[in-house]
Amino acid sequence: RVYYACCLKAKPMLMEPVFLVDIQTVEHAMEGISDVVNKHRGIILGEENRPGTPIYNVRAYLPVNESFGFTADLRSSTDGKAFPQCVFDHWQLFPGDPLDEESPAGEQVKKIRIRKGLKPSIPPFENFNDRL
Repeated sequence: RVYYACCLKAKPMLMEPVFLVDIQTVEHAMEGISDVVNKHRGIILGEENRPGTPIYNVRAYLPVNESFGFTADLRSSTDGKAFPQCVFDHWQLFPGDPLDEESPAGEQVKKIRIRKGLKPSIPPFENFNDRL
């Protein structure tokens, strides 16, 4: 009980894993790539042209949770001319407060708690406070 109370008072935050995505494509498919990356909460780091070829390399960060369906969306948006490779890169803070049920982090916590068979809402601090 003491541990749970300490966790609630410590202002917890969620961390999420992030992929480094390397996308190889041709020049006329670049707009479709940026649309898909932005749709999946990704951040484009840069675009490089390979000298002497029409091929571009696009590097981006993409949250792992948003990567499901990313390849299919990318291929449909670029007519199959973009080829992504995803590699784990780092962890980042998930946006929002996990104790606030209206924030994106709170919604994620609620989904996890339902999946595990727990009550959807996090018990308040008063449930763990010693009343002596």
